Amino acid sequence: MEFLPLFTNLNGKTCLLIGGGQIALRKARLLRKAGAVLRVVSPKVIPELKSLMQPADELLSSGYDDSVLNGVFLAIAATDDEPLNRQISQDCHRLNIPVNVVDNPELCSFILPAIIDRSPVVVAVSSGGNSPVLARLIRSRLESSIPTSYGRLAHLVGKFRDAVKAKFSDIEDRRDFWEQTLQGPIAEMVFAGNDEAAEQMLSKAINQTELRPGGEVYLIGAGPGDPDLMTFKALRLLQRADVVLYDRLVAPAIVELCRKDAERVYVGKERSNHAVPQENINQLLVRYASEGRKVARLKGGDPFIFGRGGEEIEELAEHNIPFQVVPGITAAAGCASYAGIPLTHRDYAQSVRFVTGHLKDNSINLPWSELVHGQQTIVFYMGLVGLPVICEQLIAHGRNADTPMALVQQGTTVDQQVVVATLGTMVDAIAERPVKAPTLIIVGEVVALREKLAWYEKYDLSKPEL
Repeated sequence: MEFLPLFTNLNGKTCLLIGGGQIALRKARLLRKAGAVLRVVSPKVIPELKSLMQPADELLSSGYDDSVLNGVFLAIAATDDEPLNRQISQDCHRLNIPVNVVDNPELCSFILPAIIDRSPVVVAVSSGGNSPVLARLIRSRLESSIPTSYGRLAHLVGKFRDAVKAKFSDIEDRRDFWEQTLQGPIAEMVFAGNDEAAEQMLSKAINQTELRPGGEVYLIGAGPGDPDLMTFKALRLLQRADVVLYDRLVAPAIVELCRKDAERVYVGKERSNHAVPQENINQLLVRYASEGRKVARLKGGDPFIFGRGGEEIEELAEHNIPFQVVPGITAAAGCASYAGIPLTHRDYAQSVRFVTGHLKDNSINLPWSELVHGQQTIVFYMGLVGLPVICEQLIAHGRNADTPMALVQQGTTVDQQVVVATLGTMVDAIAERPVKAPTLIIVGEVVALREKLAWYEKYDLSKPEL
C-alpha cells in the first residue's frame, strides 16, 4: 500500500492553494466543501475562483515564497510550472506540511482521491496517483450502488447510537440490531424520504424486548428486457432479497442479478397457461414474508402497467406485510425507443394510449371508437394472438387501412425483431415469418419515423463492448 487512506477535518483550517486556473478552481471547490479557509497564491486568478472566495480567505498575488506556508495545515500546488511545483514540495516536506502536487505523485505526501459524497458517509477511491481517470471510472460505478439518501440514514443512526448502546451491552447484539435496521424497513423509509416515520419506527424497535427479523416484499419492475434499463433501486433491492419470484417476461440476464444464494421461484404465466395462478402467487408472497424473509417479486416492464401489481399489494396490505413498489420502464417506452419509434411527436401524435390485447375473459372487446382518433398513438400489450381482430376492428371503426403499424418482438434485447407494415397488411406480413411472444404492437403515424430514427439496429449488440 503506497498511501494509507485517511480522513481529516479541514473545518476552519487554513489550506494553501498555489495556482489560479481551472485545476485550482476544482481543488478550491473541494476544500470549500470541507469547510477549509483558503489561502490562494497566484498572480492571475480566474473569475470563478475569485467568486468562490469568502471574507476569511486570502488572495496573494505577489507570487510564492516559503513565508506563505506559515500557519498552513496543508498545501496543494496546482500550477504548470514544474520548478515551482518542486520547490513547493521541498519546502512542505522540510516543514512537515502535507502537500499535494497535481498530477505528480512523486512530489506528493498526500493525494486526493475520487470521492463519493453522501455526507456524513464519504467513500474515497484512489489509484495511488497512477491513474486518476481509472479512479473516477470506479467511482462512477460505485455511485450507482450507493443511494444518495445514505447520508440521511447515517444521521438517523447517529441520533440513536447511545440509546442502542444502553439497550444492548453486548457488542454482538448491537451489531445484529444495526444490521437488521440498516437492511430493513427503517432504512427503506429513509430512502423513500419518510425520515420522521423511520425515526419513530427505530425508537420503537429499540424498546422491543428481542430482535425479530421482519419480512417484506419488493414489487420490482424489471423493464422490458435489457438489464441496463433497471433502476438503481431495483438492482439494490433485488440483491437484498432472500426469495425471488419472477415472471416469464423477465429476461434470464436480469434473474442472474439476484443474490447467488437467493431462492428462485418461477411463477410465469402465458396466455391460458398459468404455471402458478395469480391467487397462489399472492399467497406465496404473504407466506414468505411472514417467515421473516425479504421477497422480491420481479415483473417484466412496470408492476402497475398490466402487471397485476395492484392485486398483489392488496393481498399484502390485508395481511399487514410491509412492501415497496419499484417502477420499471414499461415495454411501450422501452421497445418503442429501441425500435426508433417516438410514441409522441408534435407533427404526428399528441397523445399515446396503452391497451391490453386481451381482457380477463380472454376477449378483446375494447372501446374501438376511442382508439381511432387521429394524432394518437395506440400501443397494444399482449396483442399477438388477437392481431387480426385488432386490425379488423380499427379499420371497421374508421382508422385508415394505410395507417402504419409496427410489431416489436423481444424488444430491447439482442434478439429484437421489428416488423413494419400497415393495418391493412400486417396480418399477411407476419404470416410469412415466425413471430413469438413477447411482442408489442404500435399503431400510428409515428411508426413512419422508424427508418430515420432506429439507432438500435445500427449496432450489433450481440458483440462485447469495445
